[in-house]
Amino acid sequence: MSSFYEEEFPVQFMCNPVHEIMFTQDEIEELFSLINQPVDPSSPESGSQGSNRVVYSTHERKIRRMQSNRESARRSRWRKKRHVENLNNDVNRLKMENRELKNQLGLTMQYNLMLSAENQRLKSESISLLARLLDLNRTLGIIISQ
Repeated sequence: MSSFYEEEFPVQFMCNPVHEIMFTQDEIEELFSLINQPVDPSSPESGSQGSNRVVYSTHERKIRRMQSNRESARRSRWRKKRHVENLNNDVNRLKMENRELKNQLGLTMQYNLMLSAENQRLKSESISLLARLLDLNRTLGIIISQ
């Protein structure tokens, strides 16, 4: 009985690797080569006794780890750069908002001073008119009483 994976057609992917997965190009090619290897059921490495794992020397593991660390550092620098850019954008936006609020506060304070002056003028006019009314009431009282 033959399985789908034992056919002679190797698996081929026609898309570009996604860099967000964090694999290097060499790692991706190695994974594809493992997928494309035909499985021989009579091989002593097939079944539960064998393994498809690739054994790397200490030097190769060290090189792969260094490459992985470099890629991780590159991604970390990129994230930090994006974070700093976002913070700078926030600072600029907040500075503009602060400037607009200061302008609004200045206009509001000017309007408040203008209204306070108008209010004071109206109070003075009210007191003057009240005094005049009282004077006219006295005059009218004198005229009526005669």
